[in-house]
Amino acid sequence: MTTFVLVHGASSDHRYWSRVAPLLAAAGHAVVTPDLPVGDPAAGFDEYVGAVAAAVGDRGPVVLVGQSLGAFTVPLVAERVPTTLLVLLAPMVPAPAESVGAWWDATGHRAAVEAYAAELGLDPARFDPVNDPATMFFHDLPTDLVAELEAEGAPAQAGTIFGVPYPLTRWPDVPTRVVAARDDRMFPLPFVRRLASQRLGVEAEVVPGGHLVALGHPQEVATTLLRLAGEVGHG
Repeated sequence: MTTFVLVHGASSDHRYWSRVAPLLAAAGHAVVTPDLPVGDPAAGFDEYVGAVAAAVGDRGPVVLVGQSLGAFTVPLVAERVPTTLLVLLAPMVPAPAESVGAWWDATGHRAAVEAYAAELGLDPARFDPVNDPATMFFHDLPTDLVAELEAEGAPAQAGTIFGVPYPLTRWPDVPTRVVAARDDRMFPLPFVRRLASQRLGVEAEVVPGGHLVALGHPQEVATTLLRLAGEVGHG
């Protein structure tokens, strides 16, 4: 049995994994879906990592999965929790010592998003996660799910985590895989592929779906996680 620890991204919580977690559990595995203190303006990476480590407890070794901004948290968790595999899903692929705030310009994110918008024939101004979340995040989701997400609202995200120094000094000595979402408008596929290669020396796996891929395509995400865990001999 594998213990999967599924870590959400910014402005999110454990509900992001609500469609993937049951599939992993049905396959006979343990699943932990911690909530990060995203709304706490006093919380930095110590608090983010602490929340995950506390949820894991004495389980281990584990497979750590970080979605979006969660990709910054999971390599730090791997320094405290015995880990057999790191998976970065639709991720901000981090680099040691590079803060979340510095990441956007350092990676050329805006140019990548504008190029993808042009490829789709859409106005790049609409690729705005704050002012137009429907275009950025909901474009490939079923209408009933979109209605549910809009009714629930997203957890507030404190800005502190974007400005604090990133304490990772070197990538942990743990097998790492990157899984990109084919239709992701937040982190377009060519962009994630480039960062996976340049920063981690790995080729990104690709699954269908947009940035909220675990909600829109849970079966594909679960199947990929199970296969990757099996490939490292843990699951």
